Amino acid sequence: MEKIFEQALLYDFYGELLTAHQQSIYEDAVYNDMSLGEIAEERGISRQGVHDLIKRCDRILQDYESKLHLVERFDKAKSKVAEIQILTQLPDSEGELSLKDKGQTQADREIFERMERIRRLSGELMKEL
Repeated sequence: MEKIFEQALLYDFYGELLTAHQQSIYEDAVYNDMSLGEIAEERGISRQGVHDLIKRCDRILQDYESKLHLVERFDKAKSKVAEIQILTQLPDSEGELSLKDKGQTQADREIFERMERIRRLSGELMKEL
């Protein structure tokens, strides 16, 4: 399962750099979970040809990652955004700022409002990632 996840992630980042033929066969194998035999029969090529093409695509995608590190950077950014969300979590059970506390100063309220804004922005970033 982990290999399929890695293949799909690499394809999401670098798949457009493959030829249309490579993309089509790779998608059938990785996303559509078709067997080599099914792909070979549908395309009119040998099972070995499908196997070789998928292996070649795997190497190409891995090579792009080893040079560009986009997946690695994506994972790091996602981890940092998750950490920001944890660090800015407010003690309120709903995670929303409660300005009803009479003991809070204006400065406290501004800090909490900024933390809430950071938390919301990091949540939006997490959705985009």
